[in-house]
Amino acid sequence: MGTTASAAPLPVPLEGVHGNGMADSKQSLSVSSFQTVNIHSSKAKSIITNKVAPVVITYNCRQEFQIHDDLLRTNYKVGRISDTMPEHYLVQGSYFMVQDVYSKADVVNTTASHGAPNFRQVKEDFPVFGMGQPSLNGFRQVLQRMQSQGHEEVIFFCVREEPVVFLHLEDNFVPYTPRRKENLHENLHDLGRDQSVDSLELIIRKELHDFAKLGENVFYVYNDIEHFKDEPQKVAILCEEDIQVTEEVFKRPVFTMPSYSYHRLPLPTEGAPLEQNFDAFVKVLKENPSLSLLQDPPRPLPALIFSCQVGVGRTNLGMILGTLVLSRLRTKDEAETKPLFQIIKTLVSKLPEGQTVMEEVDHAIAICSDMHDIKEAIYENKKKLEGIGEDYQFQGGSTKDYFLHKTMKSLELYFYLIVFNAYLHEQYPLAFACSFSRWLCANAWIYRLLARMNISELRAPADLVTKGTRVLVSDEYLSPDVLSTVKEMKVANFRRVPKMPIYGMAQPTSEAITSVLSYLSDEKRRHGRVLWVNLQEELVLEGNGEIFCPREPTCLDQHIPVPASEALESALRDEVLRAQKWLEVTGEQEKQMKMMKSCRTLQEIFNQHKSSIQGLEYRRAPLIDCCSPHEQDFDRFLDAMKSTLAEDSTSAFVFNCSNGKGRSTTAMVIATLTLWHFNGFPEFADDEIVSVPDAKYTKGEFEVVMQLVRLLPDGHRVKREVDMALDSVSETMTPMHYHLREIIICTYRQVGGTLLFLLKLNQCCGGPNTINYVINIKKYSALFVNIFLCHIDYLCRNVYLRFC
Repeated sequence: MGTTASAAPLPVPLEGVHGNGMADSKQSLSVSSFQTVNIHSSKAKSIITNKVAPVVITYNCRQEFQIHDDLLRTNYKVGRISDTMPEHYLVQGSYFMVQDVYSKADVVNTTASHGAPNFRQVKEDFPVFGMGQPSLNGFRQVLQRMQSQGHEEVIFFCVREEPVVFLHLEDNFVPYTPRRKENLHENLHDLGRDQSVDSLELIIRKELHDFAKLGENVFYVYNDIEHFKDEPQKVAILCEEDIQVTEEVFKRPVFTMPSYSYHRLPLPTEGAPLEQNFDAFVKVLKENPSLSLLQDPPRPLPALIFSCQVGVGRTNLGMILGTLVLSRLRTKDEAETKPLFQIIKTLVSKLPEGQTVMEEVDHAIAICSDMHDIKEAIYENKKKLEGIGEDYQFQGGSTKDYFLHKTMKSLELYFYLIVFNAYLHEQYPLAFACSFSRWLCANAWIYRLLARMNISELRAPADLVTKGTRVLVSDEYLSPDVLSTVKEMKVANFRRVPKMPIYGMAQPTSEAITSVLSYLSDEKRRHGRVLWVNLQEELVLEGNGEIFCPREPTCLDQHIPVPASEALESALRDEVLRAQKWLEVTGEQEKQMKMMKSCRTLQEIFNQHKSSIQGLEYRRAPLIDCCSPHEQDFDRFLDAMKSTLAEDSTSAFVFNCSNGKGRSTTAMVIATLTLWHFNGFPEFADDEIVSVPDAKYTKGEFEVVMQLVRLLPDGHRVKREVDMALDSVSETMTPMHYHLREIIICTYRQVGGTLLFLLKLNQCCGGPNTINYVINIKKYSALFVNIFLCHIDYLCRNVYLRFC
């Protein structure tokens, strides 16, 4: 950086000066900005412009500073709560700073006596504590209390995922958080997607300091968001030291308490924490000698303190995790408790010492339940859900959906606590040789079990259709005949794998089944035995010769998955025949009212055909749409094909799903690979040169796939066999545009495009579409991941078949 040497004070130049001292003929914005702030020219030795702001070097060369007030004004946004309130700068261009904790939140009145709202200790003298957000002086009071009670070591966890800053008020620093104008009572939980919450707090502090400099060293905050009396309030900010971030407030006590440590462990406001949250918690356990089973001699247990905003939900979760950890260092007798949810029963039955693991979790929940009982919340939300008669709108959505969501999130959290305790049982004695996320990957059946957590449809009453809560949707509406096979075969999208006795189609009627069986047993094909596998996992009925599925009136295209649905189909059939009333039906063209004079389940239809065709075998093997099959699904397919081929080597294999597209294709590929392994593979064609964008992805050379190929024995050949099976199955279905490798890349592009579109939509609408934004992101992302996993499973399954 250059300066202009002179023995006398220089006047402030009116033209821009570059770092090399040469004048520019154009007057810069920086200089005009500089002129408006009235710097004493007698003190200025040189002014040097840059892209940010003018740099002023004083005459004695001891001070250097930048002038950027007007430039900042152009980059910041202003707003107001109402027209009667003053306009002021907004944090991150959108948010108002609101006092973090209001007085009514302190239910147990501990702020004055203990220093923090809702301060409490778990029962049975475990040194585990929870509290709401304290001020700086309040936190000092909490630590003094810990010391007076004889706790030599204190481990403090801030479990908040939203940014918090502390503003200097009198002799204290008081917490404030950014809030949306639409809901000043609710914290922000989506600001830290691109950076850590600690980094975001530093950015907000810099913003607040800049705002104060632009506004006579004051900034506007809100303390009373109930009545807005005398709001907003002015807070003096003279320097950045008048603002402290969470890390400064909670980490600095380490200088006066050598055995104190602070950790930021962001936890969600509802549902189970992410696996990386568990990993971060385990990392703290590994690094703390006093929490080791191998300590010699044994040390006193450290005090664990957990804090969120009001000290209820997330704090309670942290206290339970802390109690589970400390209980590993104590022995106790537990009363036997019984799980009441099917998913918990299954989990407990599969985990080593599952009953003990669950009882320990129940005990930890019970002794941490003064402010919030996680397990009781499941039953409360479930009871409210079951008590809803007629559905109505609540908080912008369905009341049933709202309480179902709350019930599922509470159950998910309870599920993960049991899983985490099982992890502690195994890994604590090993000093956590394996992280929680890696341990879960090694026990992948837990993911499978969690994916089927919602089995509420098993208890859905059969009269939902006859009462009009649900409607019957015709197969013609759900399964467009893009392959034009209805005219000849009576069923949509009928096709065959070339030169293979493997067939796929949409859901057929009784008439269509007769047509297909006649086709398979004619003089040209002569299949004496047929294995027919129905892949649908939703209720299906034939009424008046048509196929129908029950759907929600507002989501006709969204199928309702029901595991093990044969008994439910029978119950639905009986209810439809019993009611004998006009039912709303959605067909190919429009809604109609129909009365079902005949109604049969799929099992009844096939039982009738089996009586006339001895070689017909019917099985129901439900698959989840847009997902990879489970391991047991592969086993069922292989066992069924082996037993059928043992009876007749010329058997035909028929697969159907709702539209003959996704699940039918999956089963046909598995069957093709299986038959090739039994009968021998055809010759490989030479690799084609593909000259299209993303050619390697068109060929299925995704990074994770190629990693698997390098890992598997004879991996490249295995991949070629899978690709050849995919090509063979998809050869006759070009109009359906369903080829697994193409679907992967297309869905990926759809995810990217949807991200950009929804982000722009959300910005244009000012934020109200955030929920839909997240839902769509999850939907598209999940679709991509599941399709990709399907491709991976094909590769692994092919290796298995080679070694059978």
